Amino acid sequence: MSQFINKREDVVTEAIDGVLALSGGALTRLDGYPHIRVVLRSDWDKSKVAIVSGGGSGHEPAHVGFVGKGMLTAAVCGDVFASPSVDAVLAGILAVTGPAGCLLIVKNYTGDRLNFGLAAERARAFGLNVSMVIVGDDIALPDLPQARGVAGTLFVHKIAGALAERGADLETVTTAARHVIAGTRSIGMSLDTCRVPGSPKEDRIPEDKAELGLGIHGEAGVEQIDFAGARASVATMVERLAAVMGEGQHVALINNLGGTSVLEMSVLAHDLLGSAVGARISHTVGPAPLMTSLDMQGFSISVFAANAAELALLKTPVPIAAWPGVSEVRPIAVAALPDGLTPIMPMPSNHAATRAFLINCCNVLIAAEQDLNALDAKSGDGDTGSTLAGAARALISAIDRLPLSDHTQLLRAIGLELSQTMGGSSGVLLAIFFAAAGDGASSGLPMREALRAGLARMQEIGGAHVGDRTMVDALAPALEALGESMAAAAAAARKGANFTATLTRAKAGRAAYINARQLEGHVDPGAEAVARLFEHLAA
Repeated sequence: MSQFINKREDVVTEAIDGVLALSGGALTRLDGYPHIRVVLRSDWDKSKVAIVSGGGSGHEPAHVGFVGKGMLTAAVCGDVFASPSVDAVLAGILAVTGPAGCLLIVKNYTGDRLNFGLAAERARAFGLNVSMVIVGDDIALPDLPQARGVAGTLFVHKIAGALAERGADLETVTTAARHVIAGTRSIGMSLDTCRVPGSPKEDRIPEDKAELGLGIHGEAGVEQIDFAGARASVATMVERLAAVMGEGQHVALINNLGGTSVLEMSVLAHDLLGSAVGARISHTVGPAPLMTSLDMQGFSISVFAANAAELALLKTPVPIAAWPGVSEVRPIAVAALPDGLTPIMPMPSNHAATRAFLINCCNVLIAAEQDLNALDAKSGDGDTGSTLAGAARALISAIDRLPLSDHTQLLRAIGLELSQTMGGSSGVLLAIFFAAAGDGASSGLPMREALRAGLARMQEIGGAHVGDRTMVDALAPALEALGESMAAAAAAARKGANFTATLTRAKAGRAAYINARQLEGHVDPGAEAVARLFEHLAA
């Protein structure tokens, strides 16, 4: 798969210059490209302890994105997933270190330890006061002699940076950094590996698996486990975190490894707070991309048992866009619906045959979920099946609240239920259909004619007609043939649905934005749902 890069050898320098150009003058780089890539604060005057970190690129926004007042003084960048050279690290130290000294924050990888360590020794030979701490927060590989440094490093950056900005001396800053390191634990999980620029992607993780403890450079994790959704994934990680977490309240850093959507990250945050350790998490950082692994579809959780002073340092505001701040975990606030929007449902009543009929119809849509999603992926956004199945499940859940013995009120109640539980335009249109059908039935129309009245109202408001490649292509002929028999209605619905596969232009719905080549040969998913429903009823 292609990537938005120019040449592999230029990707890091061009990315750095892109950040610098948009920093508003807040960031500066040292000369020496491409061998020395050091980004530092433009306002730095060497009057306080300097905080320097870095490592391989590909973890953006770490580390350049955290250079600024209250966090890093300088970041030293290597190639993608490769430690910077000793000379590059030394250049960074010499550029920012004054009489107050410098703290190096190093992630526990052999290359980083060696290059930063030797650079520190050479800086000391110049007479500079340099100390170094090594972060090893990853608990995924318990048998590893030296734990890897991963996203928990951000806790160290923030607390050490805040202390240095307040004027603390090097010994105080170093001691605080070591205390944070000792109390931080992290673990990650991913559904896929990352793509290193200019290199083929390693497809190591099967479709139905997740890898626990995948490294931020794409290293293999401790094991591949069956993937069973977000909640189960979080529970697996929490089980391991809980075994090493200290007592008391913790701050959780929820890190996007680069390729996980914002929507998914919010679900993961929800599941973390509802997990076995959720009650022990008082504050969070994120969810956000903080220390990524290029485009890896994964996430990590870091926990730190911050005391009151450390929590205050974490909360100290910084003018750094990549740092999302610290949020306090509070119960979800729920406000009542405004007057007039609270639904007034008719009195529930039972009717065994109607109950069975409705549940069977709903089960047809639930069973078709994946097939309809696959069809919709050809001409839309791939969610028609999930939308209909979700509404069907909601209707089953509401079955005891429905007026099953009064079909006129039942149609209206179904319309109301769909308007609340079914998303998208299809939910609105079907709510209109059932509400109008209920109105027709209340005026004395037979059921078939009431349903046709509902269809007419739906077409009037939605604008779709037969031939526009929508569910109307199956629903309209089915209701017309319903006067003959259910079998005739099913045959008409199937014929209408199949007809949509021959239409290369949609005049309504999301498929109207799709080109003819993508539409040809694919049945409209809404029409297919209608056909399957009538076929089930005729069976």
